[in-house]
Amino acid sequence: MSEITPDLVRHLASLARILVTDQEVEQLAGELGIIVDSVATVTQAVSGDVAATSHPIPMSNVYREDVILPSFTQLQALSSAPDSAEGRFKVNAILDED
Repeated sequence: MSEITPDLVRHLASLARILVTDQEVEQLAGELGIIVDSVATVTQAVSGDVAATSHPIPMSNVYREDVILPSFTQLQALSSAPDSAEGRFKVNAILDED
């Protein structure tokens, strides 16, 4: 059993600047004790022989390889634009900037 005392809960609450009632202190002491005990149990169960995992199921990259395919040239892309300038689409300003 962990040593999460009401005094420790009050101390932690003051460090976090959280106001707690005596009833909340008692409840939190019990809940935090269970959490600490659970972490200790898991820590004991996992020995040095178990490799750390980031996901329980082996994953592989699901993306396709990048393949360069024919695409529009700059001139083709701009050909149906209402307005262009210096090889770019020209649009009306939406902000009051120069």
